[in-house]
Amino acid sequence: MPNIVELKNINKIYGIKTPNPTQVLFDVSLTFEVSTFNSIIGQSGSGKSTLLNILGTLDKATSGDVFINGKNTQEMTKDELSQLRNEAIGFIFQFHYLLPEFTALENVLMPYRISKKPITKDVIDRAHELLDIVGLKNKKDNLATNLSGGQQQRVAIARSLINNPKIILADEPTGNLDSDTTEQVYALLREINQRFKTTFIIITHDRNIAEKADRIVEIKDGRINLDIKK
Repeated sequence: MPNIVELKNINKIYGIKTPNPTQVLFDVSLTFEVSTFNSIIGQSGSGKSTLLNILGTLDKATSGDVFINGKNTQEMTKDELSQLRNEAIGFIFQFHYLLPEFTALENVLMPYRISKKPITKDVIDRAHELLDIVGLKNKKDNLATNLSGGQQQRVAIARSLINNPKIILADEPTGNLDSDTTEQVYALLREINQRFKTTFIIITHDRNIAEKADRIVEIKDGRINLDIKK
């Protein structure tokens, strides 16, 4: 399968102009194939969240190249990166970041409101479809504050899919959930991966979840320590 994401010789140094710069990533090279389900593990401070932020164009590498859909993001302007993020990448975080004063449906539609794109009937129909897929068809009019933690995370998953992204980046998506809900959310992510052929790259501390992925990448002290494809 072709690669949808490619990292070449990525280094990340914070405080590069200060007397005591801190290097977080060291010459990291990775590729991720279309439609695969990948996990990234590592201890706190290993550099995995920095790596995910660079993958998601939320941060720039100090040196090296990041290709998404064949485009080198290191050479893009802020506006071009913003457009790429909006069109190609969906994000799921440990905390759902739902807006409490809005309903589940309104939260799913929020990326469209932020980008000031017209919310057409097709877009609304897709939002309904996604809420159905994540098992919240009957909760679409509930305020975010009236949903359980697991339900809120499901809304966040639906929101990440509203622009039909080719890539989903997830940072500890089940970190705040109990074990049963974690299994349900994992099964849901897998279903989405298989149904829409979306590429998933998931950071997790949960080895049980990591081991169910197609591939496990371990980051240790800013370097690739392990890379296992099943």
